[in-house]
Amino acid sequence: MTSPAVYFAHSANKVGRWHQLHTHLSTVSQIAGKFSTSMNWNNEAKLAGLLHDLGKFGDLFQARLRGKESGLDHWSAGAWVALEQKCAAAALAIQGHHIGLQSLAHADLKRLNPKWLAEHPQALRLTAPDIQSLKNRFADDGLTMPQVKQPLLGNSLDATVPTMLDVRMLFSTLVDADYLDTDSHFEGDASGKRYCPSGPGLDATNALELVLSAIEQTQAKTTASFDVQGVRRALFKACLHSAERDTGLFTLTAPTGSGKTLAMLAFALAHAAKHGLERVALVIPYLTITEQTARIYRDIFAPAFGAEFVLEHHSMAGVGKENSLQDNEGEAGQPSYAERRRRLLSENWDAPLIVTTSVQLLESLFSNRPSACRKLHRLQRAVILFDEAQTLPVHLAVPTLAALSHLSSSYGSSVVFATATQPAFAHLDQAVVATNAPGWKPREIVSDPSALFAPMKRVEFDWDSPDTPVTWDELAEQLTRLPQVLCIVNLKRHAKSLWEKLDDPATLHLSTNLCAAHRQDVLTTVRERLTTNQPVRLVATQCVEAGVDLDFPAVMRAWGPLDAIIQAAGRCNREGRRSRLGQLRVFMPDDTGYPTDSYQQATQIAQMIFRRHGASGMKLDDPAFITAYYRELYDLAGVTTAPASREILKAVECGSFPDVANLYRLIKQDAINVLVPYAPQQTLFNSLRGQADDTGLTAVWMRAARSLTVSLYRPKDSDPIWDALLPVPVAGWKQREQNDWFIYTVPEHYHPQLGLVPSGTLNTWIG
Repeated sequence: MTSPAVYFAHSANKVGRWHQLHTHLSTVSQIAGKFSTSMNWNNEAKLAGLLHDLGKFGDLFQARLRGKESGLDHWSAGAWVALEQKCAAAALAIQGHHIGLQSLAHADLKRLNPKWLAEHPQALRLTAPDIQSLKNRFADDGLTMPQVKQPLLGNSLDATVPTMLDVRMLFSTLVDADYLDTDSHFEGDASGKRYCPSGPGLDATNALELVLSAIEQTQAKTTASFDVQGVRRALFKACLHSAERDTGLFTLTAPTGSGKTLAMLAFALAHAAKHGLERVALVIPYLTITEQTARIYRDIFAPAFGAEFVLEHHSMAGVGKENSLQDNEGEAGQPSYAERRRRLLSENWDAPLIVTTSVQLLESLFSNRPSACRKLHRLQRAVILFDEAQTLPVHLAVPTLAALSHLSSSYGSSVVFATATQPAFAHLDQAVVATNAPGWKPREIVSDPSALFAPMKRVEFDWDSPDTPVTWDELAEQLTRLPQVLCIVNLKRHAKSLWEKLDDPATLHLSTNLCAAHRQDVLTTVRERLTTNQPVRLVATQCVEAGVDLDFPAVMRAWGPLDAIIQAAGRCNREGRRSRLGQLRVFMPDDTGYPTDSYQQATQIAQMIFRRHGASGMKLDDPAFITAYYRELYDLAGVTTAPASREILKAVECGSFPDVANLYRLIKQDAINVLVPYAPQQTLFNSLRGQADDTGLTAVWMRAARSLTVSLYRPKDSDPIWDALLPVPVAGWKQREQNDWFIYTVPEHYHPQLGLVPSGTLNTWIG
């Protein structure tokens, strides 16, 4: 074999420079080592960086860079050499840096041996006939492997939630380092300088001062009652006091309307300042609240720290490789610097304050994909705040708690579960310990949460028996007697049916069938009518229950989980300034139906408790009562014995990263994004449709389209709705289609009150 004098990792960049393999391997090793400085597997991360492209020393790969070869595997050789060094975690990371993490099983790792790759699983060829020739070139190029005295996985390949997370963390350092150095080459200047430098650091002390100022301004403008203001001050004080504690697991139990959004941010920043933590991540289950909270945080920090201090990352943010096909292009066809920087910083969460969704963060903790796992190492030495923690699906509770407890204990982070209805996750401590994780025994930030709830009593509850249902006609007649009332139902079809029965211009409708701009217009109208004491009746789904600041004197809520009923109460006499308590009635519609099986099961537990204790026993302002409710729910649901729970834990036991990733899903059903023709925003709709035709799908287009977008379950192939959906072409590829973004082409299907109502079927409605 004739060896070239110089080996390359990548072909020429835009200024004609080729990327030398020696430089690439050395740099990736250094960056991966930097990302894992405090870990005892630091040298193994460096080893992974050095070996990840070992196969590129092969003649076939060097020919591929010149367009003379294709269909090559350049990763298995390095993975096998890492395995020879007894570094199985590095081997998995190297193997997976293009195809994703595979399997920890001993039999699967043995197949990395070139002798086993005659029938390659991806039908590829190795870049060299033998490993030794690659090792020789590696050494001849002046590269040496670091000594790894303590491999991450040691001598045991037993798969557990913690060990799989450890592998993902090492994988994260390798993937991010590889992406960063490759990007530096292709987007760098003639001297190799990075096109997009690192993001800003967390200045926790000064950031906390800004939050304190924002809280003072909010308190100065509030119209809340004296009692409510007192609770907000007490919560804020408790958060600052508890921030002095050691890092670890925390709960924050506080009633709705108590100022939790800013109080827990104050805790996070004070805690980070105390312990030198590097970033704060706020994790929210609902997309609408994610966007709303990100706006609040940007308003606080952007004037002092710039736009990059707060990173908003989710499926609709228009950033990140998972959801951005191409950034905004200038006249020369190149992405703008600002757009490219925004995307690159989002791909690895290189920002001081991250606002993201539960789906984005939690599914990444169990993913096997390079793009999803790339950001995980940024969760070291961080404060991770989970808002509305009760929304975690029961069947995912044990593996999730196990991963988070290990993240906290091994990676120096603090995890906070914040909610008004704190789940009894401590009840699952032994189940978490059984996964080989440290367990789940969080400390409460507020020493006596019940003391916050008593002064916040703003509502009287009226409970209908779940055994005495009412029809929509009966409910409509009862609603017309109330001049100002909010009625919340469990399904969109229920909201549509009830709205139609009311047949009254004073009745408004709110659901996620309305695009964000439409929902905002409805909420503005509702608030104006409430403030001026005009008649207003609002029929809504659960989308109104979290993060929506409404203050009705009366609320009616269909039977649902107790946490949903408590959230509904947060829209009733919210500020506590009315002369009498708000009135919340819980009713049972005769048209039953629930969004999910788990939602129905939680509702049935709530009804069972009502039948056992009666209305007087439904103590929703008592945290101990809520804990007892969740314990009963977990016991009945069989958190560790239910089929879905057993399936994912079995996949963990088998060490299959792809199977775990496929099974760990917060949202089971796939969805599509649809740009809708909301009449008051017709000019924007027409502009976006024209831009889609001209430039295709870009990050800028997606962000502009968010206000006019509705999410639908992906329709079946036979669904007639496809006739109304026009796919947005991929930017720069007019003949290529993607299958996530569409434009709705039938304006008549967008109802001025009900939003998107496709003809023929309701099966695509989410919720």
